[in-house]
Amino acid sequence: MTELTRSHGKKSIRASLQPRDLMAETTPAHAWLASVITLFPDAFPGVLGHSLTGTALKEGLWSLETTDLRRFGLTKHRNVDAPPAGGGAGLVLRPDVVGAAIDAARVPGPLVYLSPRGAPFTQDTARRWAAGPGVTLLCGRFEGVDQRVIDHYDITEVSLGDFVLTGGEIAAQAMLDATVRLLPGVLGNAASVEEESFSNGLLEHPQFTKPAEWQGRTVPPVLTSGDHAKVAAWRRAESEALTRDRRPDLWARYRPD
Repeated sequence: MTELTRSHGKKSIRASLQPRDLMAETTPAHAWLASVITLFPDAFPGVLGHSLTGTALKEGLWSLETTDLRRFGLTKHRNVDAPPAGGGAGLVLRPDVVGAAIDAARVPGPLVYLSPRGAPFTQDTARRWAAGPGVTLLCGRFEGVDQRVIDHYDITEVSLGDFVLTGGEIAAQAMLDATVRLLPGVLGNAASVEEESFSNGLLEHPQFTKPAEWQGRTVPPVLTSGDHAKVAAWRRAESEALTRDRRPDLWARYRPD
């Protein structure tokens, strides 16, 4: 369950609190802040309200605000789009509508438009965002956003991958999840971040747990040997092999010819 407050088209989201949650009752002024401009504010927090990111939201380690783009629409129908100049299929989000929403919603930190033509979102991107005060994400729809808005606000375009979605909301949640988990105190074990995929330019090594044997397959003996140096060497070798086989692009950067 979430508690929602609305003001001028903006919705602040935090977990509803019980009496025992007195320390989380107000979000600290220094908490990392995500602001999302979207036609579908009710899509948030979505999956971000669950698991570790949801707990961190409840505890005030980060905060989330959504701004309903439709609130800035024109005429009684709240129109936010118009046909593309020069003709063509689809509709384009108007610069006057999007600009007004940005002025109302922008928070300190990067201003980002989620776009398939943007630079790829990577673990390094998440680290940079997490190191700052927050981020403002503009979720596109239809044929995109009028280029004049992007140029006027010097917006950074970022892509989740080489594919096209119906809008930026899913991409926004994925990018926020990747970023929020890097904030101090969100993960119970900080070492988890240091050893996972992309943290050192490699894919993560295989993981094993109990039971020692399952369906005729056993845990590699080195992992139960108690020799930490051998375990580290095995994990590094496995990471290198996986990266070389599955991601030659990463391997070329990690170990160029």
